[in-house]
Amino acid sequence: MTDHMRRLCVQRLQLLKNVDVRGTLSFLEGGIDIPFEVARVFWITDVPENQTRGGHAHWTCHEAVFAVSGSCEIEVDDGDVCQVFRLEQPNEGLLIPAGAWCELRHFTQGTVCVVMASEHYDPTGYCHEKDAWHKLRS
Repeated sequence: MTDHMRRLCVQRLQLLKNVDVRGTLSFLEGGIDIPFEVARVFWITDVPENQTRGGHAHWTCHEAVFAVSGSCEIEVDDGDVCQVFRLEQPNEGLLIPAGAWCELRHFTQGTVCVVMASEHYDPTGYCHEKDAWHKLRS
């Protein structure tokens, strides 16, 4: 991991919108609009009322999350500060650095979240126990 990647922090992302009579187009480029090359893309849909997603930390993988339709709330804990963000616009996202604990909740009906990840899926790169995460961060 480069020094640049180690200095990543939770931050809001604002993508450009190109609006005309045909609709709105937003885009992002890995390494430009987000500070990593995209290795994996996945999306979250059809989350039942009162259910959460996430509930884990990635040891080395960074993610950029966008609610491209609908809205949701994301709680991110970096071990020092716990913040809650609301994603409501398709061109607004959240950069979640490796090592941060993340939970997504309060999804409106029909929400579609698209996530870009800096690494391919690796189940050994996750921490699913918040107590263990706290101990390892200390």
